[in-house]
Amino acid sequence: MIKTQNLGKRFGDFAAVSDVNLTVAQGELLTLLGPNGAGKTTTVRMLTSLLRPTSGAAWVANFNVLEQPMQVRRHVGLLTEHPGVYLRMPGIDYLAFFGQLHGLEEKVIRPRAMQLLAQLDMAEAAERRIGEYSKGMRQKLAIVRAMLHNPPVLMLDEPTSAMDPQSAKTVRDAIRQLRDERRTILLCTHNLAEAELLADRIAIIRRGRIIANGSPAELKRRLLGEPLMEARLVQSLDGITPELERIVPIKASGENWFRYRAADPQTVNPTVLRRLAALGLQVITLSQAPQSLEQVYLRVVNSEEEFQI
Repeated sequence: MIKTQNLGKRFGDFAAVSDVNLTVAQGELLTLLGPNGAGKTTTVRMLTSLLRPTSGAAWVANFNVLEQPMQVRRHVGLLTEHPGVYLRMPGIDYLAFFGQLHGLEEKVIRPRAMQLLAQLDMAEAAERRIGEYSKGMRQKLAIVRAMLHNPPVLMLDEPTSAMDPQSAKTVRDAIRQLRDERRTILLCTHNLAEAELLADRIAIIRRGRIIANGSPAELKRRLLGEPLMEARLVQSLDGITPELERIVPIKASGENWFRYRAADPQTVNPTVLRRLAALGLQVITLSQAPQSLEQVYLRVVNSEEEFQI
């Protein structure tokens, strides 16, 4: 549903985007991460036929972004980072206006708008002027606007910015539902926890180039190494660390815990437990230590390598 081939954009001598190659399948959610100025917004603008590529090619819903811009726009729902809203209009009239621009029938627009507003807990605000909305409510309204014409592809730039935790969860739940309906979603966000919760795949862009691309699990395994296991004991580790080192190489430790890497936890962990028991050591817990997407992101953006998965 989204495919780019060496996609690039230059502004004079400045290369904003260089040789971007991405493929996003139907029903897949790809999160695009990167520092400010990395090229995320420029990439999205090219994919929505709002900005002409300087080089390469891209297709959205099987339409060429350069040669078939109107078809691309009909098949894409776009949420920009700073969506413009008309503060004097009631929310429902605002949506009706954009429904008309999309060519929707009058009898379809308002029921569809109310259905989407209800999905985002906004139905009671439909008749209020947008100027009375909070920032989070305006963001939700803009999301409804992007979904109004029932597009198969959604491109969402910071969809939960300025939202309280409950509103952000409501939006995330709606995004999951859209993915479950086999819509293709390209999501730009600085919220790494949100990216990890939602993404099927993550692409990290730096200085206009994609430098890492893979599922969250693949990126963690590739960049952070084998699973890190943590054992917590009843006893203190004082005086027994040499014995533990003979069981497994210790990567980190504390008063009554230690961590080690296990390429095959199903084989390694039972062996570790047996040998600890043989030493008379009592295990409280043995579990995989958390490895965050933040660790992956910082490793990638602070490195000069490229990590294609």
